[in-house]
Amino acid sequence: MTLAEPWPWWALLAALAGVAFLTWREYSRARISRHQRATLAALRAVTLLLLILFLMRPVAVSDGAPRGTVVPLLVDVSRSMRIADAGGRPRIQRAREVAARLAPALGREFTVETLGFGETLDPLDPQRAEAAAPRTDLSAALSAVADRYRGRALAGVVVISDGADTGDGAVPAGIPPIYTIPVGSPQPLRDREVAALAIGDAPLSGSIVDLTATVVSHGFDRSPIEIRVLENGRPFAARRVQPAADGAPVQEVFQVPPPGESATIYTVEIPAAPDELVPENNARSVLVPPAGRRRRLLLVEGAPGFEHSFLKRAWTADPGLELDAVVRKGQNERGEDTFYIQASTDRAPSLASGFPVDRKTLFAYDAIVLANAGAGFFGRERGDLVEAFVGERGGGLLVLGARSFAPGGIGGTAIEDLLPVVLGGAAARRDATPASTGGSPNRVGLTADGRRHPILRLGTTPEETEKRWAAAPALASVATLGTPRPGARVLAVAGGSGSGARPLLVLQRFGEGRTVAFGGEATWRWRMMRPTEDRLYETFWRQTARWLAASSPDPVMAAVTRGSAPRETAVVDVTVRDAAFVPARGASVSVRVRGPGGRVEELAAEPVDAAAATWRARFKPSETGVHVVTVEATRGAERVGIATRHLLTGGADLEMADPRANDAVLARLAGESGGALVRDADMDRLPGMMAAAADPTSPRATRERWHGPVPILLIIGLLSSEWILRRRWGLR
Repeated sequence: MTLAEPWPWWALLAALAGVAFLTWREYSRARISRHQRATLAALRAVTLLLLILFLMRPVAVSDGAPRGTVVPLLVDVSRSMRIADAGGRPRIQRAREVAARLAPALGREFTVETLGFGETLDPLDPQRAEAAAPRTDLSAALSAVADRYRGRALAGVVVISDGADTGDGAVPAGIPPIYTIPVGSPQPLRDREVAALAIGDAPLSGSIVDLTATVVSHGFDRSPIEIRVLENGRPFAARRVQPAADGAPVQEVFQVPPPGESATIYTVEIPAAPDELVPENNARSVLVPPAGRRRRLLLVEGAPGFEHSFLKRAWTADPGLELDAVVRKGQNERGEDTFYIQASTDRAPSLASGFPVDRKTLFAYDAIVLANAGAGFFGRERGDLVEAFVGERGGGLLVLGARSFAPGGIGGTAIEDLLPVVLGGAAARRDATPASTGGSPNRVGLTADGRRHPILRLGTTPEETEKRWAAAPALASVATLGTPRPGARVLAVAGGSGSGARPLLVLQRFGEGRTVAFGGEATWRWRMMRPTEDRLYETFWRQTARWLAASSPDPVMAAVTRGSAPRETAVVDVTVRDAAFVPARGASVSVRVRGPGGRVEELAAEPVDAAAATWRARFKPSETGVHVVTVEATRGAERVGIATRHLLTGGADLEMADPRANDAVLARLAGESGGALVRDADMDRLPGMMAAAADPTSPRATRERWHGPVPILLIIGLLSSEWILRRRWGLR
């Protein structure tokens, strides 16, 4: 026995002196015999001493586990536990056996409570456990354990699972040691799987995008794999591929043309083999959202040129683009610049000086094209405005024309700092050298990056694209762009006689936007010197403008993350800016979701950062299919903007992805929590391992000796005995 709250020696000495004084004072003058006085004084002193003892909380310390210390025994009941790779039996059957073996052994020292987990955590009869939960969320299950046993002593948590996890995998703070017991085989199963599926940038109307599928086959040697592509459930393409080895991933790229007007779902599937163990992972789907609004392009030319009419014709005919054009014609009799302006009636007045004069006007565009631009036209004020347009607004900038890069061009202005090249630097880098430029001056040669980039795509394969560019007419000349900046990508070079390959098309990210430098002259030759049906010129310039403007954000932006599986919480993050792309403080945000069945749900949007004008909302999609999230921002009676995002729920069966037992996940959970991964051979040692892991500096079990009926009855008995004897011996 020990004292939970011992008093210091001086307080204890003072208390004993007080007891002696009170006892002596009470009975020193009583007219009773010495024997009677000693008996009553002893009863009074013992009562007071017991009260002092109880105030110091005597407790009994046990070497064993404390009564009531709990061990939650968690059994994975998700669908992946159906897989029959645990000695030829389903994993859930093996989990039942492990639970039946562990519960009695742990119960000798702890209170064992068995719980099943998948999406939720619920009490479970282990012998009736069924693998029926749609998905596994280990982190959520452990968080639920922490909440369920808050305030109760836990010796540890035992998890019986195959390690499949569709959650974020985080270990909650304050969780006791986790002891994980893996079930299932970590070796590859006889299985074919669509392991990954990715789509290129969200297109404008009529764009061609890359659909990249990664498939893997285990247990079928090098047998060919049939890959099928469906567009909104209808067959689109099919290929047969042969892996390099059993288990070697195969990546195939399909070029698909989403209709653009509505959301399109592309599905890649592999026919299931008769003896395949997990057919649920043979298909994945990806969503291509509807084409967004038309992208607004501003073309500013420093001087008239032959290229203008060709460029304008190509971009004006593109249904995904809206073009405003300004051409500097010369000067009037007063020495003022004059311009030829082609723009919509509402925007033309703001271009009267040849360029927008403020952020709001300029930021209404998604991309700027500067052709043959001169330093005199782009002074510091306009240069800073363009820099803000790219870096802050996230717009695109294309600079072309030999005069732009020559002395007297944009060199030395703020615009030079935006370019992906250092003007006046050395020529091309070695890694920009193409496979071949045919040895002809000013012919286009593609780099490794250029063969696959959407700007230069002319065919369904990189080889076809390269072949078509090799047949393109030579340019009239190529401006010296200089040295590509670190991080810039050279997509195309031009061959030359004696000078080697020179950068022709270079691009980079700058702040939130994109910048492109093009050094070729007279690209109209690609139109005039080729057959009428050849669309190389139009295709190149439209793809360049589309890529440049595609990532340009709107004032109201929404991003939807997670929610790819039913009942998984989806997060909607909203940023609201005004027309000048300044945070719209004081705005209000409404969010609604329309599910696949047409049901509309209003969401509560909570402010995240008032200064940055950001909000966040959450919802749990309950249906598989496309969910449409609509965000509307208002400030007072003014509508700031609307954003629409699409979310595909159920596009992949993540519970069955890579169906091998994932011991690495279980080992990480155990390691981060201070527990251990327990194999079959060590399972009988688990109770001892958990007992040994207890903190040796703290009592393993304590019991309050003063808190109970015996101490109370003892005090009552002593006080009653004293009172009865006092009355019998004539004292009050």
